[in-house]
Amino acid sequence: MLSRHDPDVPDWNGLSAEEKRLYARMMEVFAGFLEHTDHYIGELINFLKEIGEYDNTLIMVISDNGASSEGGPTGSVNEGKFFNNVPENLEQNLAAIDDIGGPKYFNHYPWGWTHAGNTPFRRWKRETYRGGTSDPFILSWPQGIAARGEVRSQYCHAIDMVPTVLAALGIEPPSPTRGVSQSPIEGFSLDPCFANPAAPSLHLTQYFEMFGHRSLFHDGWRAVCPWPGTSFAESGRRFGDPISYDQLIQLDAHGWELYNLNNDFAETNNLAEAERDRLIAMIGMWYVEAGKYKVLPIDSRGTQRFAVERPQIAADRQRYIYYPGTQMVPLNAAPRVLNRPHSISVEVEVPAAGAEGVLFSMGGNDGGFAFFVQNGLLTYGYNYVAEQFFRVHSSGPIPAGHHIVSFEFTPTGPADVANGKGTPAKVVLFVDGQPVGEGNLPVTIPLSLGLAAGVAVGSDPGSPALPDYQPPFAYGGKIKRALVDVTGTPIADQEEKLREILARQ
Repeated sequence: MLSRHDPDVPDWNGLSAEEKRLYARMMEVFAGFLEHTDHYIGELINFLKEIGEYDNTLIMVISDNGASSEGGPTGSVNEGKFFNNVPENLEQNLAAIDDIGGPKYFNHYPWGWTHAGNTPFRRWKRETYRGGTSDPFILSWPQGIAARGEVRSQYCHAIDMVPTVLAALGIEPPSPTRGVSQSPIEGFSLDPCFANPAAPSLHLTQYFEMFGHRSLFHDGWRAVCPWPGTSFAESGRRFGDPISYDQLIQLDAHGWELYNLNNDFAETNNLAEAERDRLIAMIGMWYVEAGKYKVLPIDSRGTQRFAVERPQIAADRQRYIYYPGTQMVPLNAAPRVLNRPHSISVEVEVPAAGAEGVLFSMGGNDGGFAFFVQNGLLTYGYNYVAEQFFRVHSSGPIPAGHHIVSFEFTPTGPADVANGKGTPAKVVLFVDGQPVGEGNLPVTIPLSLGLAAGVAVGSDPGSPALPDYQPPFAYGGKIKRALVDVTGTPIADQEEKLREILARQ
């Protein structure tokens, strides 16, 4: 039996002609990218065949979660809006329809396609019904698996992939490595079912938790405690709403559901009342697993968690030196500059004829900023979730020769993170410590810059942060290095210090 029509998904027949056209286009783009992916998987397989390694290669193909729901009910031309609490705009989506699927946007389909993509299951990614946790999983190993085109029904989780590879290689994982004790490898090998479709499942118990939405699989049964509810429409809550202590007590007493997957594949028949003893035992089992694997305390916050600083291997720093010609540094390893004072200074050699290009960039077409020279002018450009673009220009060109060019970002008001607004700011441009231009940013990104972007010096690789140029728009002069300073010290007070810091590198 299929799961019900989701209450959060509008009925297709109730949509306007323009909405249908837009949503159809969004799914066309998704289907096209899936075909693109399939093509390049095929190229990899053909290469393995060409070098004679295909038959003895274990190939595993899996998706990362249930169909994604970040597009919301109307879809999005910028998935980054979701991660920054910026509301979607149907009119903006409709205006962008001809460019969806191209390099201009970081688009995402609406909930209707999320629900359809998870058929026959209910709900989606970020939740722990089967629609959020069940994925297609394909294995191929011609030399090691005699079966062809067969289906296996043993329970499997992503943590079973590594044990399966180790078993195929005949390798026992080492307990210490170079004298360092290793965490135990969790999961079970799937190799018993390669030759025997009726082999018993080894993986009998598996917990799930995602933003306070909890579930447990145990020996063919699933217990589910949905948060913020079975749907947003029915619960009246939103994604990321906190769970209070009293609410948690009530959820554990009355909020769990129970399904027998042996005859209810899609979780449609809640047996919580009929199988109360089993359910109570499975709730207790969830807490045992959650304690064992460090899930507790339960944290239902959504995008707010992105702002929490995570432990880093490197010591915390106030200044960072970057060099040109290196790989882009991912944002999770980059300086944290959102909603705080910061400055970036770049040491350059400007040729006599002048030069254009990006000096420093951070972000992508879904949000970020770039510090660049164009038409002879030093420019700071800011991309607020591909919805608004702001620019600050110097009053004149940069003279030829050796210079330190900088910008200073100073917050001028509080951030309103819950409503998708980072701090407003004043930006001042400098050449050798002397101000050459200034402007204001009425709003900035509150939580996360471009999803697939990072820090780059001397160019803006990949999808550009600004539509003002074509990537990579590499700087035509010479860049020696760049300094990112998050101390909050004004540029005017640290010109000599800048030269000292850069000279030492």
